[in-house]
Amino acid sequence: MATALITHADCLSHVTPDGHPERVARLEHVLHALEPLNLHRVTAPMAAEDDILRLHPASYLTDLRRTLPQEGFGRVDGDTFLSPGSLDAAFRAAGAAVRAVDLVLSGEVQNAFAAVRPPGHHAETDTAMGFCFFGNAALAAKHALDHHGLARVAVVDFDVHHGNGTQDLLWDEPRALFISSQQMPLWPGSGRPEEDGAHGQILNLPLPPGSGGTQMKAAYFDEAFPRLRAFQPDLIIISAGFDAHQDDPLAELNWSTEDFRWLSRELCTLAAELCGGRIVSTLEGGYDLNALAAAAKAHVEELIEAGT
Repeated sequence: MATALITHADCLSHVTPDGHPERVARLEHVLHALEPLNLHRVTAPMAAEDDILRLHPASYLTDLRRTLPQEGFGRVDGDTFLSPGSLDAAFRAAGAAVRAVDLVLSGEVQNAFAAVRPPGHHAETDTAMGFCFFGNAALAAKHALDHHGLARVAVVDFDVHHGNGTQDLLWDEPRALFISSQQMPLWPGSGRPEEDGAHGQILNLPLPPGSGGTQMKAAYFDEAFPRLRAFQPDLIIISAGFDAHQDDPLAELNWSTEDFRWLSRELCTLAAELCGGRIVSTLEGGYDLNALAAAAKAHVEELIEAGT
């Protein structure tokens, strides 16, 4: 079966100030790297407002629209900006994640990668932060649970920064297991092991600065993979951030491109064992352009391999 690549040119219309790490070139580099691969290409739709309102209140949408500038930039916090095209991009990014769930659960494709920006895993219930506006992965999980009626969905986040937004949005959702590995200490400061959710369904795996693939593999082997097997999800959603790469400028983990390939392969193997290989992956961070492109390509190559 095919692997879907879901994206939209609107995701390039979210512009940030000069020198900002979350820039248009990130997605351009990822799409260029994926161009030679055998992917089923799908145009990302706008998320329906009802999809957003599953987790974010209407007042939050109103605030974002009020901040959206007609030109220049609207500032949400110290490093999160809106440009005139940003909300269209954010609705496409959330729509891509939701569409990916539909494609995978219908059996049209085996798995899917949403190559989108802005990222989503730092967006809390009513707070945009960390370059993020809507909780794309969490919205996809809720769509799978509430619209498709799945019993259990797992979200795995291997971005170097903790997915505080996903954790906030899924904190009281017993049908969703959230597993996040992240450098600690590092912004945003959350992600301690004792943050385990209202139903004990959150697993945080803090990794020390300077650690690399060996420590990551041990954490996933010893803790993440057994929790996934015990949970028996009907679908695995991946928040695929590539900023744990050794070349990334925003953090101090030392993963190689091959470490991302290994983790992607292991998650695909687990998905085959647990949920018929059904995986939805959505792009999060990664700020060295070459490292991002190489690691994203390795990740998607493993999705393709798993679907053949």
